[in-house]
Amino acid sequence: MSHAATPARPLRSDAVTALTGEVRVPGDKSISHRALMFGALAVGETVVDGLLEGEDVLATAAAMRALGAEVRREEAGGPEGRPRWRVWGRGVGGLVEPADVLDMGNSGTSARLLMGLLATHPMTSVMTGDGSLRKRPMKRVTEPLSLFGADFWYREGGRLPLAVKGTGEAVPVSYATPVASAQVKSAVLLAGLNAPGKTTVTEAVATRDHTERMLTHFGATVTVETDGAARVVTLTGQPELVAAPVVVPGDPSSAAFPVVAALITPDSHLIVRNVGTNPLRFGLYETLKEMGADLILRNERVEGGEPVADLEVRGTGLTGIDVPAERAASMIDEYPILAVAAACASGTTRMNGLAELRVKESDRLTAMAEGLAACGAVVRIEGDDLIVEGTGTAPRGGATVPVELDHRIAMSFLVLGMATEQPVAVDDAAAIDTSFPGFARLMNGLGASIHPLTETAAP
Repeated sequence: MSHAATPARPLRSDAVTALTGEVRVPGDKSISHRALMFGALAVGETVVDGLLEGEDVLATAAAMRALGAEVRREEAGGPEGRPRWRVWGRGVGGLVEPADVLDMGNSGTSARLLMGLLATHPMTSVMTGDGSLRKRPMKRVTEPLSLFGADFWYREGGRLPLAVKGTGEAVPVSYATPVASAQVKSAVLLAGLNAPGKTTVTEAVATRDHTERMLTHFGATVTVETDGAARVVTLTGQPELVAAPVVVPGDPSSAAFPVVAALITPDSHLIVRNVGTNPLRFGLYETLKEMGADLILRNERVEGGEPVADLEVRGTGLTGIDVPAERAASMIDEYPILAVAAACASGTTRMNGLAELRVKESDRLTAMAEGLAACGAVVRIEGDDLIVEGTGTAPRGGATVPVELDHRIAMSFLVLGMATEQPVAVDDAAAIDTSFPGFARLMNGLGASIHPLTETAAP
């Protein structure tokens, strides 16, 4: 699972004139993680169509098996050739102690949400991850989970490897999240599933609500209220979750890469099918529209409790804007690719309030600023804000960017290379498989030119 032991896979991206075609991007990563976890906690068989089969989600599948659920991929697949998985759950409170260390690979979502599950099961578990995940802070999750009665042991700074001793006498918790984090909120709600009474999470800024939607889909009682600007989520503990089918929409964070690639290559015309349009995940697309993107939602519908649409996009000139800090929670994973769009736009784009980017798979704020500067863009960081000065044309390119095992940094710079005068390379594309297996192949099928650094582009 860990990338640390695998050889580096440097890739290079060359300029193209246009991207055209229709594609589906892999299933939504956030929903895929939760479908496996809730399936493992439900009674009966849960069928999941369209699961993302990236390394992050496969880490969650392996963890659910280690905790006693039966998780199986169906070789025949589901409708339209999408993957079909089946999960036979153990019921709330029914997980068993794992026989070995749980390896979360590169997946912060797997690690943090799993801590919530483990915190209110009376057993001891140990989890680890790859070099990138072992650098990421976990205290933001362990502190509220300790309120339920769980004990944690971890490395300095709250980092993995980490041991959790879950409690068999959980108490319900009311918690106000100090940071806008769907992972913290979800971890607390998952712990609250196996605690009596009502567990409440109050967030000052609304974050993605897949956990609340899916808990309801599986039969839990969840209420969501607003208290001024705050959002208050209350879960009634110890429900009997009942297996329910899940259709996973295309991941809007993954769709962002072909969408922005089309926007910065002028004669492009793409349709990206079946993309999740949850309003708490759709901040990037709002922002691109404000920048002048020719982006249309077609065939809007609801599938499995989640809004879905087809995205039609054409190459167009973009104009820089100020992106408000309060939008960050709805697009936190999309700032790297937005920075690429900003580098190709006309005028200044200021992305405000990006402190959370410093604790992702890498310090994405610094990584994007340094990588864009190496490619010739005018960019600076002021506090927690990223400012990109666009000229209306792509920067020159010509750099090999270190990505530090960060899949979104790698894909963002490969997209940039599609518009720059000189190629753009990344030093290691292996981490892309965590969220977007087949990325280079899909993009090349639309007309991109992504290939190993040692090869030359096809004429």
